[in-house]
Amino acid sequence: MLEQVMRERCCSLKVKLTVKGLVSFGLIVLAVLLPQLVHLTLGQAGGVRWLPMYLPVLLGGCLLGVRWGMGVGVLSPVVSFALTSMWGDPMPAAARLPFMMAELCVFAAVSGIFSKQIAKNGWMAFPAVLLGAVAGRAFFLLLAVLFQSVAPFTVETVLSQIETGLSGLVLQAAMVPLLVMGLRALIQRERE
Repeated sequence: MLEQVMRERCCSLKVKLTVKGLVSFGLIVLAVLLPQLVHLTLGQAGGVRWLPMYLPVLLGGCLLGVRWGMGVGVLSPVVSFALTSMWGDPMPAAARLPFMMAELCVFAAVSGIFSKQIAKNGWMAFPAVLLGAVAGRAFFLLLAVLFQSVAPFTVETVLSQIETGLSGLVLQAAMVPLLVMGLRALIQRERE
């Protein structure tokens, strides 16, 4: 969405890179802080249920497109792991990290495919988020199937996590499109 807006405004490459870099940085910071807040208030079970890191990643896909969104999806768990490891309690756990990186990358890539359509019609954020979430969770399950002999996750464990996280995904399926549509409306208001 942001690429389309900056293209229409004839922004230079430097401006485009700066804006996308700052938005990406902000979303990664949010992706690190939200899980900390959820874990502090609701415990580890709250993180599994509400999937707080997924919200900024879905926003990244919708706002930034495929490539930049994927960067947010891959870097968010890495930065979170690196920072929280310094305190002795890494989030996500080391065994979950590569799976989460791959899953969030798919979340962002699929939602990012819709970025140009979202710039034209904000309602497209709804299918972007829904399809991104379904594809990401399906990819996580596929990885568990493929790597079950070497990974600490069984298919049953992943299915249980997917079931537990449904409430978080439903909440995000409503929140993220509304946030994206609100940002789109603000940007359009500035044009007038």
